[in-house]
Amino acid sequence: MRRAVIMLTAFLACVMLSFGLGATSAWAEGEALQGTLTNNGAPVAGVKIKASTQDGAPAGEATSDEQGKWSIPVTGPGTYKVELDVASLPSGVGLTNNRPVLPTVTVADGQLRNVLFPLGAAGATGGSGNNQPGTKTEGPSSFDRVADLLYSGLHFALIIALAALGISLIFGTTGLTNFAHGEMVTLGGLVTFLFNVTIGMPLVLSGIISVAIGAALGYFQDRAFWGWLRKRRTNLVTMMIISIGLSLLIRYVFLYFFGGESRNFADYNAQPGVQYGPFLIAPKNLIADGIALVVLAAVSFALVGTRLGKATRAVADNPALAAASGINVDRIIRLVWTIGGALAALSGVILGAFQGVGFQMGFQILLLIFAAVTLGGFGTAWGALLGSLVIGLFIQLSTLWIPTELKSVGALGVLIVILLFRPQGILGRRARIG
Repeated sequence: MRRAVIMLTAFLACVMLSFGLGATSAWAEGEALQGTLTNNGAPVAGVKIKASTQDGAPAGEATSDEQGKWSIPVTGPGTYKVELDVASLPSGVGLTNNRPVLPTVTVADGQLRNVLFPLGAAGATGGSGNNQPGTKTEGPSSFDRVADLLYSGLHFALIIALAALGISLIFGTTGLTNFAHGEMVTLGGLVTFLFNVTIGMPLVLSGIISVAIGAALGYFQDRAFWGWLRKRRTNLVTMMIISIGLSLLIRYVFLYFFGGESRNFADYNAQPGVQYGPFLIAPKNLIADGIALVVLAAVSFALVGTRLGKATRAVADNPALAAASGINVDRIIRLVWTIGGALAALSGVILGAFQGVGFQMGFQILLLIFAAVTLGGFGTAWGALLGSLVIGLFIQLSTLWIPTELKSVGALGVLIVILLFRPQGILGRRARIG
């Protein structure tokens, strides 16, 4: 047991030391909106950018410098509206997507959020080219804002679903409520950052390596730690408390070596959106959605249509009976931990590409992951997917009526209301207690 703990600590230390960021603690330096304005590779200076909160309160403004760079510090995490003053653009330069107002730019805790306004020749891509001084820029319509929120809700739901599916499988086969699962999400983002930014490997390859490391760490921690606790017949409440302590330990190891600020991957950092009907979607997000959907479909199919999947469901239903019928329960549980680690790491990779990488990125969505699993029904894979969809969409669309700072609270409120009428969750089964 002692050797296993030493090996786990050494692994985490080696990963963090590889960042080359120094062994000094660094807390978050504050949130900001930033970007670089270029036209065919040439910086565009003197362009005015302003930001405001969702209720219309000014959040700050900036003017691009000689390198085309601008930055607006904001007061905290939340969703902001960012607007480029087209009247300040040089003559002949316009927005290629004809969208000077971005109504839903989300800034996470400690994040320096990059915002992109694609520039080119005025009117070159179907825009109005109406960039003359004194021209009034119309803001986004309500329909545009709903479309943006709808897509961002679906995208966020897929991120939550990847992590929620893993934690639901682990709970279903072991009964453990693992609070350290959020750190597996963070590890996926940090390892990808290590290979992509520090070492200089392509983002796609870095993500694949990160998922492989997440799977290996999931297998290792069950074989050396959780499996050992199960053999000692440690009760589930004690194991849950251990997972909370493990979560805190790993999170502050990440903070010590990585620092408190949010950072971005080197590749696909600020992609211009492509218009798909009413939706303006960055290609990287669309590709990430496709990957998430394929992975979720593959895991779901494996649970239903393969022998290992049937064995997994048998262990989840009744471990003793599954063992009596010849199923190697420990092997199945170890496989579930491996899949759960890989899914969590993939969730971290996509989340890092979406909002940046930070030491507590997994912890920040952990409560929403649990909410999705609880809403759908603990221990049910389909329930985790359905719960994630409800939570992701409600979080984003609720900002149409409530302040952005309360969107997570609103989602938890919906969770409470639904559980009052269906305590077992949407797809959960009734269970007798006592």
